Amino acid sequence: MSGRGGRSRFANSGAGFQPLAKELPVPAGLIKAARKSGQLNLSNRDLSEVPQSVWQINVDPPEDCHLNVSFNASDQWWDQTDLNKLILASNKLESLSEDIQLLPALTVLDVHDNQLTSLPCAIGQLLNLQKLNVSHNKLKELPDKLWNLRTLKNLQLQHNELEQIPDGIGHLVNLEDLDVSNNRISSISRTLGNLAYLLRFNLAANRLKSIPPDISKMKSLKFLDATHNELECVPPELAGMVSLEQLYLKHNKLRNLPEFPSCKYLKELHVGNNQIEYLGPEHLKPLSAISILELRDNKLKSLPDEVLLLQSLERLDLSNNNISSLPYKLGNLPKLKSLLVEGNPLRSIRRDIINRGTQELLKYLRSRIEEQPADQGGPGTAMTFPSESKSTVYNIGTHLILEYSDKKATVVPDEVFDASVGAPIVSVNLSKNLLTRVPSRIEELKATVTDVNLGFNKLGLISLELCALERLMHLDLRNNLLNLLPMEMKSLQQLQTVILSFNRFKEFPDVLYHIPSLETILISNNQIGTIDSDQLMQLDKLSTLDLQNNDLMHVPPELGRCINLREWWLHGMSFREKSWRQSPFYHSRKNWIGIWMGGEWKVKDKVQNTLA
Repeated sequence: MSGRGGRSRFANSGAGFQPLAKELPVPAGLIKAARKSGQLNLSNRDLSEVPQSVWQINVDPPEDCHLNVSFNASDQWWDQTDLNKLILASNKLESLSEDIQLLPALTVLDVHDNQLTSLPCAIGQLLNLQKLNVSHNKLKELPDKLWNLRTLKNLQLQHNELEQIPDGIGHLVNLEDLDVSNNRISSISRTLGNLAYLLRFNLAANRLKSIPPDISKMKSLKFLDATHNELECVPPELAGMVSLEQLYLKHNKLRNLPEFPSCKYLKELHVGNNQIEYLGPEHLKPLSAISILELRDNKLKSLPDEVLLLQSLERLDLSNNNISSLPYKLGNLPKLKSLLVEGNPLRSIRRDIINRGTQELLKYLRSRIEEQPADQGGPGTAMTFPSESKSTVYNIGTHLILEYSDKKATVVPDEVFDASVGAPIVSVNLSKNLLTRVPSRIEELKATVTDVNLGFNKLGLISLELCALERLMHLDLRNNLLNLLPMEMKSLQQLQTVILSFNRFKEFPDVLYHIPSLETILISNNQIGTIDSDQLMQLDKLSTLDLQNNDLMHVPPELGRCINLREWWLHGMSFREKSWRQSPFYHSRKNWIGIWMGGEWKVKDKVQNTLA
């Protein structure tokens, strides 16, 4: 039979032995499901180009439609949903076809993580598009037609090679989220001010040297990130962004901060890693809602008292500045949970307190609340007494502190101790005076006191009254004239920290070997020549030992077996052993920590963060 109908059955009798037709890169099942759902996800399929069947999905009928003679409501192909969401992420696409215009119903187009060097002009015909993600590609410019997408709300352009944001961006008046981070942008258009509905704007990791003042017209903006740019200043108009909640200006070249009089909703301000030298009341007073204030790695020398007005503050990062003192009342901020001050030349706060974390630091600050005039103190929180023709405030009551410091006094008046009668004093500060002996009446506080500061006096010996303070946990005796400690001090069995720096000790005080509760011993800048390693090893809670600037000729390596010892400060030692100087761990500056590991010394210069 030669008729056309007669050949249909036998004409291809050998078809079963022919190679199978090449399988489509997009399974038919996915296309079929996309016709019903309106969504197609082709991510991570190693595609170098988009199959034509994807662009034609709304145009061509399904191949099997002629086989279906009894359509039901779910199978009628002409009633299927137009594609509205297309994901082509994480493939190898170098271009998109102009046929993308055949998908006018698209509201979401995601082609991030490809190798696109350009976008088709036809993308401007996707007038329903609300989200466009072309991040992590190789785009150097954007087509003018892109600015026709007036319904666009989310535009992701990060991690490309863009050098500018064209003026056309101002036409996308409905944008809510714009990310152009990690490009090569050196300038941005003033038309950005037209984006009145923009909520998030990410400019991080570009080459910006300035921000146009027009950005302040974005009255809805809540999040602005300009981290890692080359900004030397920010426009004062930035302070007029009334809705701003999060502002990131880290890693720039800022020397000054703008004032924020209108930013009453600002909750986070990140300005670390700049060159800011001044922070004044005018910067802090308006920040009534601030919860995170990050100022690390700048050149600040002081922190204004107006920081105490930030009652919502939860995190304050002051690390690596030039701040020498902190307002003690920081300890009273009600919501402060994180206070970072490492890397500052703080003179009034012991290093071991800083190392213990925020809670211990805040506790310490509360114990050192600055003196207030009596008429400003509330009832029961302060009392005033005459002393050497001066009026002095004693923080007795709420703060439970007896303070008589920096008076240049040779004795502590009785009225100071009279004021503490009946009060459960926990802290005594008699530092920065000219005391030659410990006041005998300090013994009256033995039932409650845990912290005593007698630093910066003229003490030549320690009286037995001090040894009676059996609850004592922290004892500061720095900068005195001491050359020995009485054995009676071994009754201080709760003592955790003792500071003996800048005295006249020629031997390591023997009594310290008998206080097993000790965790921190700071005894730098004395004349100590030897230590008893066997006895020191018995202090199994000892974690910090500061022996800087003494006369030790030898450090027994056995000390490395101290289980909890984590920090050795040995700067300025007079080691004369040839083996030490020839050791690769020896450093000419002798500013290091020694750690005994694996049968040898491991020496690390912790202060300078370099290996010795």
